[in-house]
Amino acid sequence: MGRVLMKGTEAIAEAAIQAGCKYFYGYPITPQNEIPEYMSAHLPEVGGVYVQAESEVASINMVMGGGSTGYRVMTSSSSPGISLMSEGISYIAGCEIPAVIVNVMRAGPGLGGILPAQADYLQSTKGAGNGDYNLIVLAPSTLQECVDLTQLAFDLAQKYRNPVMVAADGFMGQMMEAVEIKPSPTRNQPADESWALGFMGERGGKRSHLHSLYLSPEPLEEHNRKLQRKYAEIKKNEQRCETYMIDDARLVVAAYGTTARISRSAVNNLRAEGLKVGMIRPITIWPYPFETFKRLPSTVEHILVSEMNAGQMIDDVKIATSCKYPISFYGRMGGFAPSVREIEDECRRILGQ
Repeated sequence: MGRVLMKGTEAIAEAAIQAGCKYFYGYPITPQNEIPEYMSAHLPEVGGVYVQAESEVASINMVMGGGSTGYRVMTSSSSPGISLMSEGISYIAGCEIPAVIVNVMRAGPGLGGILPAQADYLQSTKGAGNGDYNLIVLAPSTLQECVDLTQLAFDLAQKYRNPVMVAADGFMGQMMEAVEIKPSPTRNQPADESWALGFMGERGGKRSHLHSLYLSPEPLEEHNRKLQRKYAEIKKNEQRCETYMIDDARLVVAAYGTTARISRSAVNNLRAEGLKVGMIRPITIWPYPFETFKRLPSTVEHILVSEMNAGQMIDDVKIATSCKYPISFYGRMGGFAPSVREIEDECRRILGQ
């Protein structure tokens, strides 16, 4: 497939199919409905199966069962639906089952509205379910990156036997851009037969036991220690981040997703005025790209965090920089995004211009 004009949700769905996804379990909720719609039409064409569950709770438990076989599985939802999935996501993490979860975020809290937001940052990066677990969370900023990160999500899920979330806001779900979607070179890569339920025959009939229930504290603590060793390995290997015009920047805007697109335009305009402004864009919001923040140039005097929420990423920026810089915030909520002019004005205010 060459470059084609696609809506973000449909591009994510096709990218998943080209990544080797064979089983999709989901439930409709705006603004991600085109993902299950696309999957219902096109998964059978590649020998896959689409199941519309009776609820988000049911769909995430189907993901757990499907993923335990070793095959590539996914679900998608939007903010309130992800909340309902939280218990199941914790179970999947506890059982170390690979799965991909797409969250096309909308405004909250509660039912909120159907317009875009980034208000699920804490939910996705800090673990909305119970226990000590982490998702790998990828935050695309363009539709091509939605495609690429969706395919990466399947590889990371299998590599680490961990659920991976693609956190895209509603703008990216509904906008259209030209994308190129290629078959992933790992699409037919078999699961590791040493653990997956679907490979009992290859193990001479030996069963696997995938569970997260440990009634004695000693084995439960050891299981948690094992998980923490895995998360430490993920932190070491999978931090991803983009920097833009930061080499001589006095002020750096920290943003991800759609807000980073808007911030990039603001940086370009401010640079044209002679103001030394740059941008740092986390691509993995878990693991957070602490190492890139630690390498910010000595010229940096201030960091401006911009999001479509009330400032949920601020604490991670403070930790990443060891509170070395003054940190300001500019955001919009309720379905609004900061405008280019608003970010420019806030940068000028910080720089005293």
